[in-house]
Amino acid sequence: MASILRQIVAGPRQKHPEAGLDLCYVTNNIIATSGPSSTFPQRAYRNPTDALVKFLDYKHSTHWAIWEFRAEGTGYPDSEVYGRIRHFPWPDHHPPPFALIPNIMASMRDWLKGPQTKVGRVVVVHCKAGKGRSGTAACSYLISEEGWTVEDALLRFTARRMRSGFGAGVSIPSQLRWIRYVDRWTKYSKLYVERQVEVLEVHVWGLRDGVKVAVQGFVDEGRTIKSFHTFNRHERIIVESTDAAAIASPIYNNETSLPFSDHKYLPPPGSEQITASSSLESGGNAVVFRPAHPIVLPTNDINIDIERRNKAAYGWTMVTSVAHVWFNTFFEGDGPEKGGEAAVSGVFEMDWDAMDGIKGSARKGTKALDRLAVVWRAIEDGGTTGKMGLKQIITEPKEGESVPEPNAADWRNPKHSNLTAIGKELGLRTESPASGGVSKASSMRSAGSSPSQSVEDALAGVKTHGPDGEDYIKHRDGQPKLTVSGPDSRVPEFAVLDPTMDVEEGDAGFGDTASGTGAVATGTIQK
Repeated sequence: MASILRQIVAGPRQKHPEAGLDLCYVTNNIIATSGPSSTFPQRAYRNPTDALVKFLDYKHSTHWAIWEFRAEGTGYPDSEVYGRIRHFPWPDHHPPPFALIPNIMASMRDWLKGPQTKVGRVVVVHCKAGKGRSGTAACSYLISEEGWTVEDALLRFTARRMRSGFGAGVSIPSQLRWIRYVDRWTKYSKLYVERQVEVLEVHVWGLRDGVKVAVQGFVDEGRTIKSFHTFNRHERIIVESTDAAAIASPIYNNETSLPFSDHKYLPPPGSEQITASSSLESGGNAVVFRPAHPIVLPTNDINIDIERRNKAAYGWTMVTSVAHVWFNTFFEGDGPEKGGEAAVSGVFEMDWDAMDGIKGSARKGTKALDRLAVVWRAIEDGGTTGKMGLKQIITEPKEGESVPEPNAADWRNPKHSNLTAIGKELGLRTESPASGGVSKASSMRSAGSSPSQSVEDALAGVKTHGPDGEDYIKHRDGQPKLTVSGPDSRVPEFAVLDPTMDVEEGDAGFGDTASGTGAVATGTIQK
């Protein structure tokens, strides 16, 4: 039964031909795998942790270590991987807080290239599906530490991780934006300056009815996405309804604002235009959202979250649009190119079609807006808050220096309500008291959706590869082939480690319990 469940969830994925595991070798020293689990029911349709550990022991002795990125929890205790694990968690379907990148890169570099490095070491990266977050980290490493171009790194990850016809390995627009940020960070001395940022206004063209616009950012070392402000109807300034001329020369009662007449912020050629003769949907306006109170985020990382709702009956509303977009003001202010002195203010622009969709997909539902622009400023002199801004200069730790590591999420994956924006979907929601002023976001699951469907969507198209790109990974000479069996099969035990093989104490790092012993683990991998 477990084998059948894994095949259903895997869908178009290829199983590892030697061990029946969902993993691939991005390079000969970077392995990407979907998140293993030690708990039921997850281990019935995911990589069982013990099976993954046996495979890694068999292929790489003690020369492997795990980097995990799951804010929702790993699904297994550190002790089940000998404590040989590094935690850099952030939420699914999103880019990481950029402040994590230097430490992720340094810790991977030290394991693979540091002075105490042993020949044959590998890094094992995993998130949930081993695609978006794992791909972001793997590609960032190839770019920042191995000198790969952005295009080559993305193509390699896709070629090794995805089956033909199932799209790119890293496909979420904001994660791709972060990878290009990493490329710029690498080219300009690997310097990053964290700042507090204030969102002054959000300008929207073609805003439909029932759309919620929220400003979000990271808290809890990046494990949680917090909604800092949701705009209400009293914070909207409608520039025009059907008169296109109003866009070009609006009047703001002498208030300071970004002029819509600036050519940079007009809808691009070929996009849906707002004109008097257009057959406009009700609410298709050009709007300025100006907060009643300052919106201050603790870092450069900003997310604009969009959700559209149509009123239904009997206390329900129908969510018809879900989208968001992340950007980092240090990079949008050309911080790397200016030696860390990024612009103190700026405007970030984004079209609807280029925003992130539902759960990492391109699906966003019906169109909620045509285009948006976010007006921001870094808090250095107090700004409208009256407080001095906090700045932190972050560099990549050098070899031999300690590398800070954030706290791990609870591996048991308790149902935390603060995992904002992780499971949003289209469909019915309960109507909230705030719906009269704004459509409030919810993390409730859509009617009719199921956990297995969510897993299947996340893992679609994934395949496996060996260290040289081969579909079949040969077993080590002189060792019996790893055997995969069903729960009712009887197969001989196999040796995971050769008892005569020397195990170097230096590879025990991360609290490895098998250090210096030449330990042997035996057993069968059960599907």
